[in-house]
Amino acid sequence: MQTGLLEHVNFTVSNSEKTAGILCSLFGWKIRWSGPALGGGTTFHVGTDDSYVALYTPLTTVVSSTPTYGFQGGLNHIGIVVADLDAAEARVKEAGYKPHNHSDYEPGKRFYFDDNNGVEFEVVSYA
Repeated sequence: MQTGLLEHVNFTVSNSEKTAGILCSLFGWKIRWSGPALGGGTTFHVGTDDSYVALYTPLTTVVSSTPTYGFQGGLNHIGIVVADLDAAEARVKEAGYKPHNHSDYEPGKRFYFDDNNGVEFEVVSYA
């Protein structure tokens, strides 16, 4: 049986172009594609040559106040592996986000931050 590889994750944000720029700046990613999407919305694909996140912004904004950890199928967080955790945390702070929940356990060190869309990111280093 061939092993499956995760290609992308798609989630809804308030401004896909702005969020794409922030993620490219924080993680050294590139915009792979952008264009029109479902229902008159806009999508940006940002990441590496091998995987990416699809950032979808609908034509009409929909806001949810339900914590995603509280319902089945909710997006809990997105994990990003970096080589230098301290440098990544410095970039996150410079971008105006507040890192939290620092952990140092096998197999690596990590911290979390929430972006302006309410999406939680886990930044981890196995170095």
